[in-house]
Amino acid sequence: MEHILSILIFFPAFAVFLGFLVDKGAIRTYGITVTAIEFFISCYLWISFDNTNPGMQFTEFIPLISQYGISYNLGIDGISLFLVLMTTFMTMISLIGLTEKRDLKNLVLTILFLEMTMVGVFLALDAIIFYVFWELSLVPMLYIVGAWGGQRRIYAAIKFFLYTFTGSLVMLIGMLYLGYVYFQATGNWSFSLLDWNMLMLPIDMQMWLFVAFFLGFAIKVPMVPFHTWLPYAHGQAPTIGSVILAAILLKMGTYGFIRFSLPLFPDASVTLMIPMAILAIIAIIYTAMVAYAQEDIKQVIAYSSVSHMGVIILGIFALNVEGIGGSLFLMISHGIVSGALFMLVGVIYDRRHTKMMSEFGGLAKVMPMYATVFGIMLMASVGLPLTIGFVGEFLSLLGFFAVSPMLTGLAGLTIILGAVYMLVLYKKTFFGPITNPINEKLQDLKGRELAALIPLVLLVVYLGIHPKPILEPVDNSVKQLVQVMYLKSVEPTSKATIASVNSIGETK
Repeated sequence: MEHILSILIFFPAFAVFLGFLVDKGAIRTYGITVTAIEFFISCYLWISFDNTNPGMQFTEFIPLISQYGISYNLGIDGISLFLVLMTTFMTMISLIGLTEKRDLKNLVLTILFLEMTMVGVFLALDAIIFYVFWELSLVPMLYIVGAWGGQRRIYAAIKFFLYTFTGSLVMLIGMLYLGYVYFQATGNWSFSLLDWNMLMLPIDMQMWLFVAFFLGFAIKVPMVPFHTWLPYAHGQAPTIGSVILAAILLKMGTYGFIRFSLPLFPDASVTLMIPMAILAIIAIIYTAMVAYAQEDIKQVIAYSSVSHMGVIILGIFALNVEGIGGSLFLMISHGIVSGALFMLVGVIYDRRHTKMMSEFGGLAKVMPMYATVFGIMLMASVGLPLTIGFVGEFLSLLGFFAVSPMLTGLAGLTIILGAVYMLVLYKKTFFGPITNPINEKLQDLKGRELAALIPLVLLVVYLGIHPKPILEPVDNSVKQLVQVMYLKSVEPTSKATIASVNSIGETK
């Protein structure tokens, strides 16, 4: 248990080096085995996790560059625990459902390396180590889109890289300056988040630093108007690339807001609460309307991801336990549901090599199991009660209702708009007559595809009915986060806002 976090991070990387010795014919089995072991290690971490402890657990600390306070510092709390679990689980599921056949060995090894970087982001407590894993995650995803993507894969890969890399450079400047601020305040250099959380920064400095970190996180989410790289990346990426991008990589941005922006810049977070909410609501409504206009099934789901990420941002900047806890649950929900939907699109693309709705119709008659699974995931996507999608959306909107009932009402349009574009997609694809004779001979879900999708269906239903296993440890850590924000606020208006919003939330 002493080094379980390091094992979680570096086991997939170690497996990459051994993977070069594995025969091409056995590489899929090898990849699934490695990711399954990684998932079981994360489950053991969950079993050993103390739900009553809101602080960091299983911490590891090794000085690296002592004169500048850079250290190998790891830890996990209720905020990051389930993001790590989702990362290991969805990586395993994506390899089980893998349909790509070209250059399979390099693809599997790239996925394993990507898993290392994603787990590292969620476990790092040193800003420089966090940044290293954050940037390293760009390389394998760039390779996946550029090497295994569609006809415009190079354009999509370069656009993805330039957007995210540019935002990350601005964030790095903010990190270096914050390290310097800590040196000026204490006489010692440190890039530890736990040390930075003790800084009391003036409001003007908080605003500038908030913007620097905002660019790095907002592009990764992505928030409007930085979202234009995402539809291209999803449209050109292979199925497994889209699954991991939607399920995990986008959550790195929202996680960054919770881990960095809220506790480090509480006054700026309160000041920019409404502007951030407006950006989120624009994303919710605008991208939902764009999704309705799409004819490509994959593009509908891609734009719906931007819309759902807007709800997550709204919950985060409610700045109360309900909102932040709901946004974290919605991250898990969206990761499972969007990953499953992209996998389902990959199933039909593998059979027909097209994703256009006009090419289908009546699929429910020839692929009833496929239609059933797709329907369950669709209902979870639109937030139907008793599915996993409802819990996170409800709590996120409930949290922001304490801030602004009017803006929450606008954000609630996501439920109506989501139902419109998803049900239209389902009607065009699965109902009506079979207009294309080719579709009459399509094969329903195969054993490998069912093995990947059934666990996701079970999670969608179980966590929709019984979300407590996730909400309890999450809420304990979120309560501590909100308390840190309150204690660190130097502006009386910020203290009053955080206190009043949370008292309203507790009453509800």
